[in-house]
Amino acid sequence: MLRTLAAGAALAALPTVAFAGMPAAPPADSGDTSWILASAALVLLMTLPGLGLFYGGLVRSKNLLSVLLQIGAVASIASLLWIIAGYSLAFGGGSNGWLGSGALMLGGLGGLREGLTIPENAFAMFQLTFAAITPALMIGAWADRARFSWVVTFCALWGLLVYAPVAHWVWGGGWLAQAGVLDFAGGIVVHTTAGVSALVIALLLGKRQGFPGPALLPHAPGLTMFGAMLLWVGWFGFNGGSALAANGGAAAAIINTHAAASTAALAWLAIERVTFGKPTTVGFATGAIAGLATITPCAGYVSPGAALAIGALAAAVCYCAIQLIKNRLRIDDSLDVFAVHGVGGMLGSLLLAPLLSPALGGVGYAEGMALGSMLGAQALAVAVVAIYSAIATAAVALAVSLVLPMRVSEDDERQGLDIASHGERGWEFD
Repeated sequence: MLRTLAAGAALAALPTVAFAGMPAAPPADSGDTSWILASAALVLLMTLPGLGLFYGGLVRSKNLLSVLLQIGAVASIASLLWIIAGYSLAFGGGSNGWLGSGALMLGGLGGLREGLTIPENAFAMFQLTFAAITPALMIGAWADRARFSWVVTFCALWGLLVYAPVAHWVWGGGWLAQAGVLDFAGGIVVHTTAGVSALVIALLLGKRQGFPGPALLPHAPGLTMFGAMLLWVGWFGFNGGSALAANGGAAAAIINTHAAASTAALAWLAIERVTFGKPTTVGFATGAIAGLATITPCAGYVSPGAALAIGALAAAVCYCAIQLIKNRLRIDDSLDVFAVHGVGGMLGSLLLAPLLSPALGGVGYAEGMALGSMLGAQALAVAVVAIYSAIATAAVALAVSLVLPMRVSEDDERQGLDIASHGERGWEFD
């Protein structure tokens, strides 16, 4: 069963005493459960070490360890808070459509997740890995200049105040789900929230010293390429696992994921060849991630042919978005989080409406929905989530900055955060 059909169900009831004649609770499907647990491991692999290598290679050598440590610490605090309260806020019961409720510390997760064939604790673990990677994506926006203590505190609050509510709206049976919004694996919940929030933080922090200029070029494109390869493989669990069963829906999502990433990576190389004169490893890696982010909301709903078109559009649109953000508007979103993840996630969420059509190989529209109403629902979700993410992010960031400054000193930034903040060097040469 597709994720969006299942995510709106209420929490499974607590175990009850079995009386004579009462039918036994159905057992979990071992194949589906194994696939979801494997997918959770793949998604965690995307964060640790995939995202770390991808971002680490893009920064200067004096900031490699700071990026790795921020990603590790943010993923850790997000995981703990998901266990404590995040899962209940996102997927707990509640009839108001805005926020879930339920037991803390993952209490009361007995039996199967309603509407699925997997235990609810397996579902909660899979969702934990999404809650961990989403704030970690934003780290690329403030690389080289954000204070470590501010980063960890901000991301901890952001996960509870931005990610969890939006996850409930779309995947937890909230008001956007009730309006017919679809998001297979996170174009809205993950990429729109993280991308828009990253842009807001980049504006609040200001530009890096020397921006724009050759002094800010990636120090290890090879690491970035390795990271992109790990992200690509891990995305099979990200999108394939979002089918929430080991079935044809998961296979379709994986095929579409791979098709979009392959198309976008090659299209990006072609664009670079025309505009820059040479294809680059960073370009291939960036193109692949753009294709992966853009197919995410559509992965289980569209045809492989549509996935090819999505990949090509992702490369063209996200490439132009980078030029606009950095070269025209001079906004220092250091590693292009908004232009790749944010723009890609929003683009895919809107493309979903026409590509759902059976005439184009899609799975078709829900009862009472058509192209116009579906496009309206998707556009509403993208707009509301983007606005909410921007406002909530600014409020949380500024509130935390009253206690913990957002930005390191000029001397620390010049020296590099590896030494200034952590007393270590990423590379030692004799």
